Amino acid sequence: MPVRFDEYVEQADSLEWTPKPESNARTILSFLFEHPETGFTPSEIATATGIPEGSVGPTLGRLREFDLVRHEEPYWAIGDDDRIAAYEATLQSLATLDDQYGDEGWGTVDRREYEVDEDAVAEWRERRREAETDEE
Repeated sequence: MPVRFDEYVEQADSLEWTPKPESNARTILSFLFEHPETGFTPSEIATATGIPEGSVGPTLGRLREFDLVRHEEPYWAIGDDDRIAAYEATLQSLATLDDQYGDEGWGTVDRREYEVDEDAVAEWRERRREAETDEE
């Protein structure tokens, strides 16, 4: 299905830092989040997560572009960005609620009410870009 490319790119840019559940990015971030003070090689991450080693490197590179991970050759660690902790805490809270209540507790709730405010995220990204430009 054809799409308006400019709108697609804008939407993709605004959502890219929030990895989809079950994705390699989400799996790697979750693993690194569990070990915030530890650096791992790509091989160690592959072994611990079950992700093919050939996929770990490119995924880490994409995560680094968004400052979600830190890298000091040859080690990778979770980034210092507050978004990571907030995102992971939200996912863990939702998983706990789902485990405890299942659909009983969420059956009548319109989950769209809890979606991310894309305009706020876009504004945050713009402020961050401006701040980085000012620093240079």
